[in-house]
Amino acid sequence: MAKNYERSVFYDIMSDIDKYTFDNLESPKVVSIVPSMIVSSSGTSSVIAPAGEVPSCVPSSLEASLNPAEDFVSDPRIQEQYGLLQALGVFQYLDRLKRELDTYKSLFAGALTIFHHTSIDAMLDTAVSQLSTRTLLSFVVFLWKPFQNKNEIRIRGYEGHKPANIGLSIESLTLFEVFFQQHPEPLTYRDLLKQMGDNTATHALEEMEPELIIPILGPHGFYGLILVGPKLQGERFHPEELTFIRYFMFFVSLAVQNHLHYVHSLQDVKTSLYNYGFFMTRLEEEISRVRRNEYASSIIVIDVDFFKSFNDTYGHIAGDRVLEHIAFLIKGGIRLEDVPSRFGGEEFTVLLPDTNTESAWHVAERLRLAIAQLTVPWEIPLPTITISLGIFTFDNQTDIMATEIVNRADKAMYASKRRGRNCTTIWEPGLEVNMYL
Repeated sequence: MAKNYERSVFYDIMSDIDKYTFDNLESPKVVSIVPSMIVSSSGTSSVIAPAGEVPSCVPSSLEASLNPAEDFVSDPRIQEQYGLLQALGVFQYLDRLKRELDTYKSLFAGALTIFHHTSIDAMLDTAVSQLSTRTLLSFVVFLWKPFQNKNEIRIRGYEGHKPANIGLSIESLTLFEVFFQQHPEPLTYRDLLKQMGDNTATHALEEMEPELIIPILGPHGFYGLILVGPKLQGERFHPEELTFIRYFMFFVSLAVQNHLHYVHSLQDVKTSLYNYGFFMTRLEEEISRVRRNEYASSIIVIDVDFFKSFNDTYGHIAGDRVLEHIAFLIKGGIRLEDVPSRFGGEEFTVLLPDTNTESAWHVAERLRLAIAQLTVPWEIPLPTITISLGIFTFDNQTDIMATEIVNRADKAMYASKRRGRNCTTIWEPGLEVNMYL
């Protein structure tokens, strides 16, 4: 009987406790101990309502309250049953709930900060900085694949909370990819060794011995790994710390995936230059800017000479390798504000904001000469690669659409073909060429 009475009193008190919140968090909160009830918040006042229903008004007794926690403690019924509540561990339970609320609030605030950034490096810097306010880690390392269909790996490491050269060398994430697609959960390094066995993948992590290994997984597969080192002070992780790290890194993983998807929507997969759609969008934006200002901008159209014949002779894989090297030289030979793109096939374009015809000519010739000296490593020696280029410059007096601007630069490029290839031509009125060479 005594146990039944205590149980009955406990549930009655729990129902009353649900009428209060225990701090004045700025954001809306849900604090519920009895499953059939929810607590919803409006401003600093809280009301109780059956699950699934939204209360229509705030009771006057709570509306007048400025400090729900004090109201709870000073309630005569609570004071009367204080000893029982203490014995049942209610106050300890409430303290734990409050700590969990604080943890979740910190977790989501940190995640929002990460998602505001537009580069992976800035996201990771912020993530490690946020994490260091709760736990000082000896190191954190992020490894990710910028492209799903390539073996390229990017690595960014931190010691403490500052970027550092970790000295980690991993040639491939393939073995990790196979493993974590079958076991998509974070693991300790020791557990990873037990499950993956002794192989080249685990050897790469041998010197570092990370405390925790978190896969970056998404709907499109495996993107990379997050390696979390031991605590800086050498202490063992508290379970709550590990839980926070795992949840927080889940948000970091989402941010990295979202950024990669966004970048991939703008880039050509083969060359990593911008794609046709992004280039045309930027060109239209530049036309609008030019019309509002007193400067000129230019575009360059580039076409690889005799590329079909090259593919027929050496194969499309060799042709792809050549395009990748040409794209690399184009990107390295222009300014950060310029917009290089793979326009289609073996044709490239470059948008040069605030660049007159003379300056565009110098850029085009610099690219032409660099590519003529290009050596592409291959199974057999490859012939010299040359390009033909066309330039069109537009200003606030140019009253034509973006497609016509590209068309005129394209005509100038075909004029270069007619002149013998491996040269640059500037479009001018009256330029008519056979574009079906």
